[in-house]
Amino acid sequence: MDMELTLNNGVTMPALGLGVFQSAPEQTTAAVEAALATGYRHIDTAAAYGNEREVGEGIRRSGLDRAEVFIETKVWVSDYGYDQTLHAWDKATGKLGVDYVDLLILHQPAPDRFEKTIAAYKALETLLADGRVRAIGVSNFMPHHLTQLLDSTGVVPAVNQIELHPYFTQPDVQAADAEHGVITQAWSPIGGITFYPGWGGQERRNVMQDPAIATIARTHGKSPAQVMLRWHLQQGRSAIPKSTNPARIAENFDVFDFELSAAELAAIDALDTGNRSGPDPDEAREERFSMVIPEA
Repeated sequence: MDMELTLNNGVTMPALGLGVFQSAPEQTTAAVEAALATGYRHIDTAAAYGNEREVGEGIRRSGLDRAEVFIETKVWVSDYGYDQTLHAWDKATGKLGVDYVDLLILHQPAPDRFEKTIAAYKALETLLADGRVRAIGVSNFMPHHLTQLLDSTGVVPAVNQIELHPYFTQPDVQAADAEHGVITQAWSPIGGITFYPGWGGQERRNVMQDPAIATIARTHGKSPAQVMLRWHLQQGRSAIPKSTNPARIAENFDVFDFELSAAELAAIDALDTGNRSGPDPDEAREERFSMVIPEA
């Protein structure tokens, strides 16, 4: 299995990245530095995480050339709209301390203001044409959002980043992505985002403690997290596990020396409950638009 995925515009992206969602700014620099020292070459952040500046600092401290690190970040919904999204690039690159972004994506579909989402994506197309980003994409888009977007724009998203772990596999979204040549990227790839306050009302179950995954992990002498990451990679997805613990960061990267069988992959696929842990992308949440992303 290749450690890199080729996007639909020919750009290559390391399949495994470090996520920094809910990483406190003061912990983020050290986590990024540890990840890059371990061998990661892909960091995923977002304007809304409030830690782009610290991500940039971690990359600088690594001593690596800018071109060696694939930087992915996201435009928050309060910056949607053509001119606003162009300016969101200024804010992101200013905080990151870089002059281009490898992958810039829209953080949410914002279904109640989809015309602003379209305008924001058209700004991404401009940034792509100008060489200020190397690839563009979306996050949390359901198949109908993707169809709406494709009907109004010219560039097919390179990536769709969605909640995806063994308990929530979103097969319909994965199929729609594949049909259009979009790489599916998993946030919460090992099911760690289980602390949202009661979305869906279902009981919280920790994927890490699933007995079927534990059995597979024992077979390979690996951890449950490593098995889940391997499951994503073997099925052609990108995964961005989040951690600020250097030992866990290293463990999550140590997934290139074993292979899951077809039966093991199918056993993990069969764990899907259809219940999301994160917010429903079709829900209009007004408060998201009042969050101001600070200037660089």
